[in-house]
Formats: sequence, structure tokens, C-alpha cells
Amino acid sequence: MHIVLYKPDIPQNTAAIIRLGACLSLNIHLIEPCGFNLNDSRFKRVVMDYMDLCKVVRHEDFKSFIKKNKKSRIVLMTTKAKKLYHTFKFKKNDMLLFGRESAGVPEEIHKMLKNKIKIPMNKQTRSLNVSMSVAIVATEALRQNNLL
Repeated sequence: MHIVLYKPDIPQNTAAIIRLGACLSLNIHLIEPCGFNLNDSRFKRVVMDYMDLCKVVRHEDFKSFIKKNKKSRIVLMTTKAKKLYHTFKFKKNDMLLFGRESAGVPEEIHKMLKNKIKIPMNKQTRSLNVSMSVAIVATEALRQNNLL
């Protein structure tokens, strides 16, 4: 299972996701540019020694990510989706794409991708923290594929 972060903004969130990746044997993909340096003290404080326990792949940009993964099924997590994550049928090698904390993904990526899902939320709220969203969706995808 693959978690893909599109130009992440917040070092603590990215570090928490990498740590989750280490614990759940997820591959983490970072689409550059990140809004911080991986030497950032806030990142290091949260990732601790888990960085070496997780496969992290860095991609120069979205175009190079698509080129390297053109045969993969990419599933976009977005509050704009109609389909709910728990009714979606995940596959073992899905690439679960999460947008940047400040802006999600550009409209052109929304249009490009067929598979879009969301986590149901209270109508009075805008979004969950990205690391929480990754944990919720990744565990359901792993459960469905008997990988937990």
C-alpha cells in the first residue's frame, strides 16, 4: 500500500505519516516541493528514528510521479468526492493521494483522476488533519486487503 503526499506543508504532519508508514509497512511518496526541509527540527522531533524504518520515495514533481507510476491506480482523497472511503474497494497496490494541508491538489489533478473518495464528516467542519485522514483511510485499505 502506498501513501502519496502532494507538496506537504507541515513538517509535523509529514513526520507523523512517515512514522505511521513505518508502523503499518506503508510506502510513503513525497511529491516535491515540500513546504519545509527534511532537516527541520519540527520534522525530526516527530519522525524520531522511524525514518529509516519506512520506505520514503521522493518525486521531483507530480509529472515525474505519474511517469514512474503510470500503471498504478491512484486514489485521490478529497472533501469534494461523492464516494465514501469505507464503501470503496481498495486494492493492495493502490496509491492513496493526499493533497497539501493548505490547498489540497490543483483542479487539473482532480480532473485527471477517476477514483476520488472522502471521509464523512460533520457538515459544520471543513477537513480533518491530513495525518488523521491517512491513518483512517490506510487502516481501512489494509483491513480490506488482509494486510493488518
